Amino acid sequence: MIVTVRDPEILKCIDPEIVRTYLQQHQWQEVRQIQDNASIWTRQSQIGEDLEILLPLKSEFLDFPRRMAEVLQTLEIAEQTSQLEILSDLFTCAPNISIQGIVTNLQEFTSTGKVTLMGVVVGKLRRIQLELAEPVYELAVKAYQARIPIICQGDLLKLGRSFVLQNPHHFTLDLDAWVG
Repeated sequence: MIVTVRDPEILKCIDPEIVRTYLQQHQWQEVRQIQDNASIWTRQSQIGEDLEILLPLKSEFLDFPRRMAEVLQTLEIAEQTSQLEILSDLFTCAPNISIQGIVTNLQEFTSTGKVTLMGVVVGKLRRIQLELAEPVYELAVKAYQARIPIICQGDLLKLGRSFVLQNPHHFTLDLDAWVG
């Protein structure tokens, strides 16, 4: 199955420095820098075809999401892997995202609780950490005990290999998805 990433909100969040590091690690060569606006990278594909990437360096550009979509398309050809796989390596944040998941771990503190969810991020099942205050934490406890899926919104960040949902809100039980 071929998946094309087109969500401008996700594409806007790709950090050009992360892409630069990815390109360096995957045998791409930077051949030219266009002031501080963009850089051009080249590499031969597995079938000997010359490939080129125009990497935008400023997310403020109006066409930044479209250019990042082009980067993913070219990497898909060069790497012979899906855009979702590539995006999972490049992903650093997603503001105001909805996550559906299962509570897998709880740690209660004085006024808050740390919650671990298993949820899908960029096509892969991932552990996601978040902190909840009372009375929402009690809802997480109920979801954990009864194994009821939850839905929550917030700002998802990738810190190293971990995912953290900051500013969680609209934490609810997903009773429609629950088969009890």
